[in-house]
Amino acid sequence: MSHVDTDNQREDGHTASPIWVSDRPESEQTAASTPSAPTSTYAPVPRASVRDLLAQPRFRRLRTRLLVGVAAAIVVGFLAQDWRIGVTAGVVAAILEAAYRARSNSSVPAWRRASVAERRTEAQLRKLERLGYRTLHARSIPDTEQQIDHLVVGPTGVYAVDSEKWDKRLPVRVQMGKKLFHGPFDQKERLTHAKFEAARASELISESFGREVPVVPSLAIYGPPVPWKIMTIRGVDVYQGDRARKWITKRERALTDAEIEKIFEIAGKVLPSRYGDD
Repeated sequence: MSHVDTDNQREDGHTASPIWVSDRPESEQTAASTPSAPTSTYAPVPRASVRDLLAQPRFRRLRTRLLVGVAAAIVVGFLAQDWRIGVTAGVVAAILEAAYRARSNSSVPAWRRASVAERRTEAQLRKLERLGYRTLHARSIPDTEQQIDHLVVGPTGVYAVDSEKWDKRLPVRVQMGKKLFHGPFDQKERLTHAKFEAARASELISESFGREVPVVPSLAIYGPPVPWKIMTIRGVDVYQGDRARKWITKRERALTDAEIEKIFEIAGKVLPSRYGDD
């Protein structure tokens, strides 16, 4: 049944948590390790050169940040005829460069990114890490050509988020609470895909976890305004893209920390990366 939330309803449009589990501690398992037999020969370990270290992405970013800060310090200091102002400008420039890098950085390489919408959602979800949420991006559904743009595992449950960038000139509307349209185009197929992806992910994760782990499907729309907060259409939550983070966190706690880590580990195995390991 579809519904639209109002000021008198929960913002997530649900009256119950997506998954209820017990708080019992997870059993610990220890794996026996067998020491390797000693050998009389060994290969020397190559030593990394300074050039190799500087070629690493982390050092390249630090070098760029340093150059930006030094350049700003020299230019501003020269113009202001005050080295203290120049130093301050250099520090500010380095901080701004770091902030820009953090906002634009993505775990999916640029040439592999499917859309700007996915990067915008990923930036939102990155902020949930400090609240105990774990996220996987661009995960394939085995034996299909479909993928889950973002799979989120956290205190309030497990979520599949598909990010969509639609033409802002065409309105988003719903008909009889069951049909989603973008302009004249029926989005039934898109909703069906989102629901199938979440259901299949739930099956795969539940099989390894030992009990049912529901995965809540959703469609995060960017571009045209969505004239509601959250609406469930054909079993899929539909909302404005910038509400993704609030949609996930405005629910009751459903998973313990141990369960979050276990489910996240399982999801990483049963839902392979669309583009392989980075």
